[in-house]
Amino acid sequence: MEFSHIPVMLGQCIEGLDIRPDGIYVDGTAGGAGHSSAIASKLGENGRLIALDRDPDAVAVATERLSVYKNAQVIHRNYSEIRSVLDELGIDKVDGILMDLGVSSFQLDEGSRGFSYHTDAPLDMRMSKEGVSAADIVNTYTEQELARIIFEYGEEKFSRRIAANIVAAREIAPVETTLQLADIIRESVPQKARRDKNPCKKTFQAIRMAVNGELEHLSHGLEDAFYSLKAGGRLAVITFHSLEDRLVKQKFAGWCRGCTCPPDFPQCVCGNKPQGKLVNRKPIEADTEELERNNRSRSAKLRIIERSADRDGRAELRSLLL
Repeated sequence: MEFSHIPVMLGQCIEGLDIRPDGIYVDGTAGGAGHSSAIASKLGENGRLIALDRDPDAVAVATERLSVYKNAQVIHRNYSEIRSVLDELGIDKVDGILMDLGVSSFQLDEGSRGFSYHTDAPLDMRMSKEGVSAADIVNTYTEQELARIIFEYGEEKFSRRIAANIVAAREIAPVETTLQLADIIRESVPQKARRDKNPCKKTFQAIRMAVNGELEHLSHGLEDAFYSLKAGGRLAVITFHSLEDRLVKQKFAGWCRGCTCPPDFPQCVCGNKPQGKLVNRKPIEADTEELERNNRSRSAKLRIIERSADRDGRAELRSLLL
């Protein structure tokens, strides 16, 4: 299987994770094992890497590529299940976690997976190859549901017109291929929008995110990942569009926030302490050299947080509620 993958901001990720040779690390999105291999190469005999991926093709490739490292193992699971995986392995806390979000180069380049609007293929887009497909959503969701998905996940201002035209087209015949959907999208936007850039990108992104529940998995995965870190452990997340980055930024800000008392209180009564600190105040972006080598890194943003609390904030919150 030809699985081409150029790891984004590899050097920045390895530096940001501050890898200890005897530490335990998790790559939540193994993909082509680019980041995973670099992490494993930094570990000593007592170090350990657990690489996860929901895509069975990625799992097969990562397993082969990481087979040279005795301290690495690959598990076919979604990164949102990281806490369950660690529990099954008997691991309480880890030293670092990396998440490289979004669709992989292989998934985009492998036309048969249905992620690309450049190649004609069945309308699939399932990273796990299981569950509801893009064709299911396009052909069964109501016009209102389609418009909401395209607007919220794709930030597409022509979402209503696109949704209406999808519904009109499927009343004649099911929309079953990527190019069928791409043609509907192009006919739904003004000519000027077609000239400026490919009008399919936002809608394909939106449907892909809905198919794979990407924001839902990210929200849950970030929580479990952060609370699975040791004190001093780091979580590094690479995002590729504004919705992901906004969610990561907000989560990180919440963990770094201390006192939540109203500003007019003379002294703190809440007792809240920051549970983490930002390693980089602003997101790290690819440098000029990388942009020239890999144009898919142009929208990437890397944020890193370090856990500063030894306690499990969620467990404390649950106990207070009970």
